[in-house]
Amino acid sequence: MAMTGMRLIPVLALGLSVAGCTGFSYISKTYVSLTPQVVTIGCNDPYEVYDQRQQRRMLIVSNALREVAGCGIGDRYAGRDPAATRTERFRLAARTYLDETVREDCRITGETIFTDLQTEFAYTCAGPVEPRGTRVPRLPGRHDVGVR
Repeated sequence: MAMTGMRLIPVLALGLSVAGCTGFSYISKTYVSLTPQVVTIGCNDPYEVYDQRQQRRMLIVSNALREVAGCGIGDRYAGRDPAATRTERFRLAARTYLDETVREDCRITGETIFTDLQTEFAYTCAGPVEPRGTRVPRLPGRHDVGVR
């Protein structure tokens, strides 16, 4: 019995590493060509948003330092562990992004958590998907993110 358990460990490790690679591969393939926008929630808490409008999916990306330090004093997350508010904050960032890009009629239909810093949201809207190349509303003045 102990020997069977020992043989299972490498198989489980391989399975977990492949699952991680699959998530990374999917994110890279789906979002790498997109320019991120920044949406701010709560106490000026910024999140990068990669919106795949043709597929009606968006990737919300947080910052590792923010996830450890949490939000400032006096807001709705004060005194709470950042891990405990993570889902709520990412959902709020996704909803805020849709609202600020003039898609208040859209609703979030699903979410996939890839890591503590990356969550993908699927959404649906009443209107049709815009043809590729259509000029769409962007968040004003908040499109230059990342390291240059």
